Amino acid sequence: MVTIGVDLGGTNIVVGVVDEAYNIVAKAKSKTRAERSAEEILQDIARLCREAVETAGLTMADVAGVGVGCPGTCNTQTGVVEYANNLNFNNVPIVARMNELLGLPVYINNDANAAALGEALAGAAKGSNSCVCITLGTGVGGGVIIDGKIYEGCNYAGAELGHTVIQMNGEPCTCGRRGCWEAYASATALVRQTKEAMETHPRSQMWQQVGGDIEKVNGLTAFDGMRAGDTVAAAVVDQYIDYVACGVIDMINIFQPDIVCIGGGISHEGETLLVPLREKVVLERYSKFCKRQTEIVAAVLGNDAGVIGAACLAR
Repeated sequence: MVTIGVDLGGTNIVVGVVDEAYNIVAKAKSKTRAERSAEEILQDIARLCREAVETAGLTMADVAGVGVGCPGTCNTQTGVVEYANNLNFNNVPIVARMNELLGLPVYINNDANAAALGEALAGAAKGSNSCVCITLGTGVGGGVIIDGKIYEGCNYAGAELGHTVIQMNGEPCTCGRRGCWEAYASATALVRQTKEAMETHPRSQMWQQVGGDIEKVNGLTAFDGMRAGDTVAAAVVDQYIDYVACGVIDMINIFQPDIVCIGGGISHEGETLLVPLREKVVLERYSKFCKRQTEIVAAVLGNDAGVIGAACLAR
């Protein structure tokens, strides 16, 4: 039988029907419109589930269950989203309400955890016993899989990897701390770092790339400038990869996973990012003399990781 995976985000809701081989056989999506009530959003999710099942040429009787990946703190025992700031969810009983709307077993977990599970079962970490999945996006997200299971912590808020500190009293972070890995290694941080370098070096090639408008800088600007031979851009990229490596080394030293999987928009740089990252990690990881070492790879499922991982929650 198939299962349904729901990737509930602050911007979009994506629903997929996933078969036993982890293939998405049909999808449905819509804007979240997070300003709405939780009930309106859950009604939309139920509608999209039915739409995706119909598109797949199936009926709800063919569905074994539904998994929902949601931002924030998701109590997997009670089925309640205790807090999700970007959805304005506070103690929302998603499992109970979705069960009423669909008449199917429903399971929830944090969206980053669901994406990590997707990569572990069907993506870049397939076949591994343990993996740490890191997303370099607007923030630095993460999920940890140990012995094939999601690590949640005592309060279901575990694996907030981006909020480990790599610089005491450093850059302010949205979480309220200073010096978090997220404040240095996210795509948002890279944009800030690129702008700072451009302002200091008005002759940088990167100004031409953005047509003289610094507000057009994005996470690829420095990488593109480096490829064009701009030494300022190359220095930005090198420093940025130093920041990424610092956190990755911490994750390896703590967990010693089979695989560290790098996802998010910046991961699309592929080996341009990963080759120097691996070189930096090799120099400083505690396990440098061990025969077996953690592999560092790029995520392969992209935006489908959350849907596939969520669907796997219902297995």
